[in-house]
Amino acid sequence: MTTKNREPYKQAYYPPVPTRFTRYMRTSLVWQFFRFIIINFKILKLLFKAHKA
Repeated sequence: MTTKNREPYKQAYYPPVPTRFTRYMRTSLVWQFFRFIIINFKILKLLFKAHKA
């Protein structure tokens, strides 16, 4: 089995830079609160299903 010589400083080794929209969505408190509510609703739905069984 041979190993390929990989160049460590090629462009493919660097992570992608987030877009302006992505950075906004990560830092927006309104969006985070909205996602928090949705995730909590999903957890509650899961708990109610488990409670009925």
